[in-house]
Amino acid sequence: MVHNRINRNSISKGLTFWGQWIIAITSVNTLLFALALYQTGEIEAHYRVLAVLTLLGSVPSYSLLLVYHKQHGYLTGLGRLLLGWLLTLTGLTSIGFISKTSELFSREIILVWAVAGYCVQALLYLPLHSFSRHYHRQLHSQNNTLIIGTDQLAVNLADKLAKTEYPPLVGLISSKPNELSTNVNAHRIVGQLQELRELIRVHDVRRLYIALPLSEAKQVEALYIDLLDSNVDVVWVPDLGSMTLLNHSVSELDGLPAIHLNESPLTSYPTAALSKTMLDRSLAALALIGFSPLLLIIAVAVKISSPGPIIFKQERHGWNGKIIKVWKFRSMRLHDDHQVRQAGREDPRITPVGRFIRRTSIDELPQFFNVLQGHMALVGPRPHAIAHNDYYTGKIQAYMARHRIKPGITGLAQISGCRGETETLDKMQKRVEIDLNYINNWSLWLDIKILIKTPFTLFSKDIY
Repeated sequence: MVHNRINRNSISKGLTFWGQWIIAITSVNTLLFALALYQTGEIEAHYRVLAVLTLLGSVPSYSLLLVYHKQHGYLTGLGRLLLGWLLTLTGLTSIGFISKTSELFSREIILVWAVAGYCVQALLYLPLHSFSRHYHRQLHSQNNTLIIGTDQLAVNLADKLAKTEYPPLVGLISSKPNELSTNVNAHRIVGQLQELRELIRVHDVRRLYIALPLSEAKQVEALYIDLLDSNVDVVWVPDLGSMTLLNHSVSELDGLPAIHLNESPLTSYPTAALSKTMLDRSLAALALIGFSPLLLIIAVAVKISSPGPIIFKQERHGWNGKIIKVWKFRSMRLHDDHQVRQAGREDPRITPVGRFIRRTSIDELPQFFNVLQGHMALVGPRPHAIAHNDYYTGKIQAYMARHRIKPGITGLAQISGCRGETETLDKMQKRVEIDLNYINNWSLWLDIKILIKTPFTLFSKDIY
């Protein structure tokens, strides 16, 4: 059975990427040849091979990081370009190390090329990105648009179209015969449904969005049939706003359209998921090596602070609800707590050493071993105790959907201020909403931004 994801902008995105990529990599390889020619008087074979490897290696690196996406701002685009270039250079360095050919290259040439290569790409990126955005804006500027519907779904859609500034929105069309208002949330109602064809002609409409509730499915079908012979694109926006969607998408199953309402990013994007795993385990290994003196000091301090094991292992739910054991430095005295109470301010169970390591989040460092085991990720929803999951599952909608991705040492909720004890249902609800937002918008770039911001949140007053 064929399972292909549908992206209506795939062609335009492809042209945006390939056009800018070809210009950038051609310039980079030209720079490499110029440097080699200047220093040695010829372009030796190993530099030509390096150019070919750069050409091939930059494609997955730049694609993975969405380097040339037209929706990015200039600073975001330059940041992604830098990460894509560094990832490409890392791959090239690894190939040179494995093949033992790195000594063939001049260090001076390679260093200048690595730095100047990014500078050249950055200088080219600014005008090319500006031209790409201008081109797409002009491409859509003549496509006047109407929206059928005046409910919240239609208003939300109109708000989103207004933010993009293109295609131009003429207004809303009411499907309710007795609706007399001429405006809905600053969006103009230009007419009734029976006037649709005349409105299309008068306003030279090229695209029509049907934003009607699911209860009016028969009317949607009738509109579709009626407009088959009209020179207008018809797009149906299903009313799924009342449903909790997770990483939703549209695909095709042997010619049948299918809307994926709930899907894990780790299964829907296996290549990106593999990249996340490689990044997680590589950084976790480096962190354990770098923090090894600190780990040893904390282990000794925990051991002499109170009787009991150094590492506290608690069963929690992992990816897809699988039970895992999360490692932490023990921060509490041994006690019998069947209810698994969350730690509170001035909690008598916490040792003096434990209070310090919890306050600084050092107690979480052993979880790098969980990442190496593949049970956790560096970034993801924080795993809660099983007892807490059992308690909140029936009280918060889609609570267990947090586990459709690997739990993390840090997460979007933690850098957004949702740290510490969740003593009220509203606080946990807020944390769950942020976790689901992370899953719906997951990317390697988002993970990197969360990792960068995490150190600045470690001394929150809500951690105890």
